[in-house]
Amino acid sequence: EDNPEYFGLIQVIIAYSILVATITTVGVPKVFLRFFPEIKSKSQLYFFSLITPLIGFLAALLLYFLFKEQLFSIINASDLLKDNFFYIILLVFFIGFFDILTAISRSFLDSTTPVFINEVFLKIYSMSMLFLYWFGFLSFDNFLKIYFFGFFLKFIILFIIQIKNKRISLSYTLASLNLKEILKFGLFVLIGGASVVIVTRMDIMMISSLLDLEQVAFYTIAFFIGNALRIPSKAIVAISTPLLAKAWKEQDFNEINSIYSKSALNLLIVGGVFFTCVWINIDQIFSLLPEKFSAGKFVVFYIGLSQLFNISFGVNTDIIVNSKYYKYDLYTNLFLVVSTFLTNYLLIPSSSPLAHFGIVGINGAAMATAISILLFNILKLTIIKIKMDLQPFSMNTLKILFFLFLVYYIVLYLPLTNIPLFDLFYRSVIICLLFIPLVLYFKLSEDLISLFNDFKKSLLSKYSK
Repeated sequence: EDNPEYFGLIQVIIAYSILVATITTVGVPKVFLRFFPEIKSKSQLYFFSLITPLIGFLAALLLYFLFKEQLFSIINASDLLKDNFFYIILLVFFIGFFDILTAISRSFLDSTTPVFINEVFLKIYSMSMLFLYWFGFLSFDNFLKIYFFGFFLKFIILFIIQIKNKRISLSYTLASLNLKEILKFGLFVLIGGASVVIVTRMDIMMISSLLDLEQVAFYTIAFFIGNALRIPSKAIVAISTPLLAKAWKEQDFNEINSIYSKSALNLLIVGGVFFTCVWINIDQIFSLLPEKFSAGKFVVFYIGLSQLFNISFGVNTDIIVNSKYYKYDLYTNLFLVVSTFLTNYLLIPSSSPLAHFGIVGINGAAMATAISILLFNILKLTIIKIKMDLQPFSMNTLKILFFLFLVYYIVLYLPLTNIPLFDLFYRSVIICLLFIPLVLYFKLSEDLISLFNDFKKSLLSKYSK
């Protein structure tokens, strides 16, 4: 049954579940990782780490039953969401405790097991259930039950692994723990963690509240396309982060500045090419989806733009977090929460001040994200400049932006074959063939030149034998 409202419902249930689970676990996963190496009475830390989220979950459950109608009124829940709200309660428990079991795994230097369960097992399981539903083997009600059963499965699998490896030992007392220090750290982590979750899920929750579940579905599909911009940039961030931590440890500010400016430049190149390829082929991408999803076309643009803002400012979060000014990371996250809420509240309703320009509804939500992310990064840039006298931009930044625009407008006027996949492929290849030589010729990125030279050497050595 082709009903976008059902897909929207799943997204809203998961969004609320992750948010509430983050609050009910009270920062315990990070607390466990932080204090596990230094606390001798580890069995007491296990007890604290399991009992605290359980109390948080039971408190949330009690509040739900006491104020259910008021809650439904505040979030303007649709009848479909009300009928399936109990799934949120179940998911809060399983998501919260899976996060704690993940922290236990990581403290034993086993981060691959929970990642595999969450990223591989759950995705394969979820896709399998989706196929069964699409091909008519499951009704929607049965699909929901089996789909969300996957969250129970991932929890129970990881729990069995911890028990089998004898990683959990309980002591039913907290006498040896410095609870004041632990709770203080937990509260700090909770505010930071909750703010990140709120920001990443708020648009879905507000579209559900101010519009409807069908619009959530259109928005989510478009959001995934626009958000794909982050994928190629993750490798650069992953390489930069440990180098940055080492430079901070050695107080090597020249190295910090070098990593900061190089990361911003390289992320702009990678993200800029990816964004250009996506946006120039946007009609081809949407022609592969059901026609009703084309409502999300400009969502892709604004979400892609927000991710481009996020990566082109470089590894600014890592610089703040690794410095003595790490508390500013919390303040900037709180600023992002407030600005995301205000811009969404302003731009989603039909009364949006930019409605005349089509920035309303799901387009308004995407624009709100772009504005909030830009302001958030400008704030972090300002803090780093004032406190550390560092900034990542140069003339090369402007040159890269100019070449991206130039290549975009050249490729835009190339003829189309009206075979969507072929057009998408050939235009993307031409963008890369035009843009990369420009970056190399004008020596805009040392790292890209070094990569190209290594590639050239390996080719020459291969064919000269």
